Amino acid sequence: MPPASMTIMTNRELWQNALVQIELGTSEASFRTWFRNTDISGRDGSTVHIAAPSKIVKEWLVEKHHKLILKALRALDSTIRTVEYTVHRSATPAAERKSGKTPSPENASFDLQSLYIDKRDNLNPRYTFETFVVGPFNQLAHAAAKAILERPGQIYNPLFIYGSTGHGKTHLIQAVGNYFKKMHANKKVLYVTSERFAVDYINAVRAGRANGFKDQYRQYDVLIMDDVQFIANTEKTQEELFHLFNALHDNNKQIVFSSDKHPNFLPGFEERLKGRFSAGMIAEIPEPDIESRTAIIKAKIEQHGFNIPDDIIQYIAESVRGNIRELEGVLNMIVCKSQLKGKAVSHADVRALVKHNIKPNRGISIEEVVRRISLYYEIPEKSIYEKTRKKEVVKPRQIIMYMLREEFNVSYPSIGEKLGGRDHTTVIHSCEKIKHEIKTSVALEQEVEHIRSLIHS
Repeated sequence: MPPASMTIMTNRELWQNALVQIELGTSEASFRTWFRNTDISGRDGSTVHIAAPSKIVKEWLVEKHHKLILKALRALDSTIRTVEYTVHRSATPAAERKSGKTPSPENASFDLQSLYIDKRDNLNPRYTFETFVVGPFNQLAHAAAKAILERPGQIYNPLFIYGSTGHGKTHLIQAVGNYFKKMHANKKVLYVTSERFAVDYINAVRAGRANGFKDQYRQYDVLIMDDVQFIANTEKTQEELFHLFNALHDNNKQIVFSSDKHPNFLPGFEERLKGRFSAGMIAEIPEPDIESRTAIIKAKIEQHGFNIPDDIIQYIAESVRGNIRELEGVLNMIVCKSQLKGKAVSHADVRALVKHNIKPNRGISIEEVVRRISLYYEIPEKSIYEKTRKKEVVKPRQIIMYMLREEFNVSYPSIGEKLGGRDHTTVIHSCEKIKHEIKTSVALEQEVEHIRSLIHS
């Protein structure tokens, strides 16, 4: 039995928090394909029942993702021992649905969850302009998206949003669709990934329904296509998109694209299609700056109805760089951990969550780490590599070893070799020494935090 003070998560909360960890443990494409419209349909003691939207998805989860799912669930609730998989009720044959059995409350709530994304337009109602956090990094893209709401199909057509994964592109372009859906009931809106478009086209051709495919896609007043880069090197699909673009554009229908790159730098695309992508407005969503990350964190915790001290918010904003999804993942884990413990998380808890769930920045070299920390302590960079035992050099060298090990997971022998050919036992001793002193010295802990921010800046 859980402690009386512990807040018990509902099945939906448990699964949503588990999905955060699952998403970090698998590819974006795999997560989107196999975990969409899944949920916990019920729980029987230590057994959790996962419902999938189809038999194929169920079998794939069992064969390919069972260990990852079980690990994520047990990390949230250690009493969970096994996971069983079922097919969602709405996906079962009609004969089974006529059996007269009344869905349990758990299944009833799951049915509602499965309808959360409207199957007619694929829009997620959570993605609105009201929930989109605007900062210096995305102001241009946001302004461009708002501009097309007033004169759709006439200004910025197409609107092309690009940037790395996790920067909020999908949220922004779906916000456009949800606005039109809400304010203009007579307009037909469709959000579709380029992968889905390609699959629809291939299936239509194979079934001899190519003309029906053309008619289906040309009926929309607003077409939003996400991750257009995934149809690179697909000659026939690109040709179909080219003709679809012309048909919609010539009739002043609004088109919105997203991609991970500027259209001029998309490999595997015909020049005529690149030209169509560039014909309207191109806006980048770059990596969010620290001010924007702080604003995003505050907005997200407010949505959770949760409180986090400002110093922890500042630490998360400094430590989790670049990817808004990772920010949301850390915040979800903090909320979950707080619920499980029945009290607010500590700074140490948050540091541990960030360390174990966020991929370290591997774009920085060992030499650059040495340079930045030497600069911080105002000592010659070359002294770190020398055999000197001067006090003003020993401590910075030990901190460099500690940071290389803790932040970048460099092996002890590699650290020793890079820092003047030292024995790996010396490196181990230095790392353990700093780790112990951090626990007993608030001043050193703050010092290391400043250095950590300096390294990742």
